[in-house]
Amino acid sequence: METDLRINRRDFLYTATAAGALSFVRLGAQEALDGRKVFLHGVASGDPLADKVILWTRVTSRENAAPEVSWELSTDPEFRRLASRGTVATGVARDFTVKIDAGMLQPATTYYYRFMALGERSPAGRTRTLPARGVERVRLALASCSNLPFGYFNVYRRIAARPDLDAVLHLGDYLYEYPNARYGDGTATGRIPEPDREIVTLADYRLRHAQYKRDPDLQEVHRQHPFIVVWDDHEFANNTWRDGAENHNTDIGEGEWTARRAAAVQAYVEWMPIREDRATRRVRIYRTFSFGDLADLVMLDTRLVDRDRQAISRDEVGVLDDPARTLLGSAQEAWLAGELKSSGRAAVTWQLLGQQVMFAPGSQPGQPAVSTDTWDGYRPARDRVLDAIDAGGLRNVVVLTGDVHSSWAYDVPRRPWSEYNSETGAGTAAVEIVVPAVTSATGFGDAGQAARRIERLKAERPHLKWVEGLHRGYVVLDVTRERVQADWFGVPTVTERTDEETRLKSLLSAAGDPHLLEAEGAASPGTSPPPAPRGA
Repeated sequence: METDLRINRRDFLYTATAAGALSFVRLGAQEALDGRKVFLHGVASGDPLADKVILWTRVTSRENAAPEVSWELSTDPEFRRLASRGTVATGVARDFTVKIDAGMLQPATTYYYRFMALGERSPAGRTRTLPARGVERVRLALASCSNLPFGYFNVYRRIAARPDLDAVLHLGDYLYEYPNARYGDGTATGRIPEPDREIVTLADYRLRHAQYKRDPDLQEVHRQHPFIVVWDDHEFANNTWRDGAENHNTDIGEGEWTARRAAAVQAYVEWMPIREDRATRRVRIYRTFSFGDLADLVMLDTRLVDRDRQAISRDEVGVLDDPARTLLGSAQEAWLAGELKSSGRAAVTWQLLGQQVMFAPGSQPGQPAVSTDTWDGYRPARDRVLDAIDAGGLRNVVVLTGDVHSSWAYDVPRRPWSEYNSETGAGTAAVEIVVPAVTSATGFGDAGQAARRIERLKAERPHLKWVEGLHRGYVVLDVTRERVQADWFGVPTVTERTDEETRLKSLLSAAGDPHLLEAEGAASPGTSPPPAPRGA
């Protein structure tokens, strides 16, 4: 299937000569990072297809110029067998970022890539194209909510150390817009946001992206794996919707929302390894990735494109149950229905929905919502997605979710309290896997508070199969013909660097039977091509 953010030319670049705002990165101490001055922000890849993949880097230059950047793509980590190479230019108009849409590649193949500019060679990166046919297994890592001042990105370090992943799926809140101590205090660890204020302008968003990309653990996970990304709200502002955000205030000089939104989108597209449609500059991030006939990964935008403003109060039942309100917008809803229908007709085994906010019902129609920021705040819109699943005759839909800084696992029946059997799973339309945060606060309190809250949640929600609120971590999703298995892993701390992790839980759903069951243990590792080598 084609993505919606695509480029027709084989090798994509921007040669920037127009004047624009340049976000300078502090040099000095940062020049010593990995012995590099030019490629301070590492390398990354993303949006893999069966025959192409995005390659990304950023050139740090003291001069307001358009440096020439060479790149190489190889089938071996020593770069003895080059598959493609080229030379491009970048400049101030796109903040000296470089993006190549390397094409004419072989499916299900591991490649290695690097860049050269201003007399320096970048670190080598590793990426992988998607399979086209004959696929028996796919392994994805899921992550979300990486707030730099809360602590170290140990979760990214652990994902980087897994060489058998096909891709990393980042489900939003890749960065946060706040100043220091507004939500996380990085003083003790030296992780104070840059600039140290709420980011509003294009220069602000660029500088914040640049700071995150200097983190060594984030650089390493990008270096080892291709990313498939989608934004949530904090890439813009808290509780973003189509026409505003909870913490956007024109009365205190933050300007018009349209300008802030455009700045955030531009910086995101520049700094993330995502395929662009520069010809139209469409604010559209929903797209589909095909893993042969094993799985379709359908990425949704539940946040920015056409989301109605959320209800002010969870007691506004009339608003919550208004069928005219939408989370996706009519165009995206129709597109999603079409993608699900096409996937079913093509006899693709699994349909994976990558999206941002909790999907499973937490409240009944006619009753107050637990949260208005989730699909519970747009209950008829959720019913329309379930209608599309039913219309496609689909029995293997897995919803993949971030946002809530904790681990959850749900069966997803339409009416959990009246049309669902928690023992057999009868009435379930899909299952939902929710990944914990990379660093952001869990909100479950201490162990005693968490235990009491979990006990209450299980009593209230018969379709809740598991919840854990003490660990930051990630999920490895292992997909085969017979089942999907989710393995949750947690790190012990984010206040100091560590390589330790613990498996928290393993659940699976058998093909044709959307119902989460306990797995005997973590899924076995897959085949492991050599990692990207250290050094240039």
